[in-house]
Amino acid sequence: MNTPAFLDSPSPVADAPLRSLAGATRAELAAALIEIGAPEREIRMRTAQLWHWIYHQGVASFDDMLNVSKVFRGRLKERFTLARPQIVAEQVSSDGTRKWLIRLDPTHAKDRGAEVECVYIPEEDRGTLCVSSQVGCTLTCAFCHTGTQKLVRNLTAQEIITQVLIARDRLGDFPGGARPADGFVPGGEYRAVSNVVFMGMGEPLYNFDNVRDALGVLSDGDGLSLSKRRITVSTAGVVPRLNDLGAETGAMLAISLHAVRDELRDRLVPLNKKYPIAELLQACRTYPGASNARRITFEYVMLKGINDSPAEARELVRLLKGVPAKINLIPFNPWPGTVFECSDDATIGAFSDIVFNAGYASPVRTPRGRDILAACGQLKSETEKLRARALLAAGA
Repeated sequence: MNTPAFLDSPSPVADAPLRSLAGATRAELAAALIEIGAPEREIRMRTAQLWHWIYHQGVASFDDMLNVSKVFRGRLKERFTLARPQIVAEQVSSDGTRKWLIRLDPTHAKDRGAEVECVYIPEEDRGTLCVSSQVGCTLTCAFCHTGTQKLVRNLTAQEIITQVLIARDRLGDFPGGARPADGFVPGGEYRAVSNVVFMGMGEPLYNFDNVRDALGVLSDGDGLSLSKRRITVSTAGVVPRLNDLGAETGAMLAISLHAVRDELRDRLVPLNKKYPIAELLQACRTYPGASNARRITFEYVMLKGINDSPAEARELVRLLKGVPAKINLIPFNPWPGTVFECSDDATIGAFSDIVFNAGYASPVRTPRGRDILAACGQLKSETEKLRARALLAAGA
């Protein structure tokens, strides 16, 4: 009997940590197969096998890959795993929203177990997963809790993708999975995770390459198979990357606008000093694929006495002329230490009416997960606290 060629490849270094292939791109899976000595003529076929089991079936062990030989599975297990990052904590809101605190790879060169948060929002006919793209954030938007945490690093594409794998595992969204008993999850014909929004921690367009690669995996029809129209990337307005996002990913676009005058937006969203409103909106007018069927969403957080007057609603309508748009009005979600307050219902209603009567959809977003600090603008990981504890321990 002939010995498979890949068995002649070098054995792993003793005690070297095994790398996880969960969240890997096709190119990374192919490279892993080359690493264990798989014959070149088999790379494409073997990559397709791994892809199917990881992303369609959602397996967390090579042993579950039933159409892969035992010998081949054994060789994979010598160097790799399918482990996901660790869920440190899970909170379930009274409205069914879930928030996970996820600890990332403890061997990463730039940190030791940094953490991010992602949030799942269930509704009757869909479930939306809000993922993070950075540990912390560099933008320091005045009303956002995440902005009070310094940027630690960008997430890899693999770390972005594994947030989706973790959610689908926990929600029973892979074949044979069981829905959790605690809290509401869409059932029947609906997928638990049908939509993904890059609205968690970080500015996605300051981590463009990894976000682009993650989007490619999420929308791949042979795997996680999320429609590009169900994937939305939210940005504070990194203008030079907007065209790249549309041209290279086809994702839906959301703009964190929050003000109609540069003077105010400079204070609320400091990135505006670099890319002012006029420049941002011109980039939106030329965003690839934007149309009445693929409208750009403009997010506008309602801050009492700051940006919520009728005059500002009318100016918003004027600014958006010529942009296929809808406006999400977001009641401000408070967090510890903030100086802002949410506009009252009557003020939000009047603002919405002005925008709606001008021909724009202007839904008022229902706050979700406020009781577990999982609502828009409330995410902040425990990374800084953990680092402080570690420094204290090291100095003890």
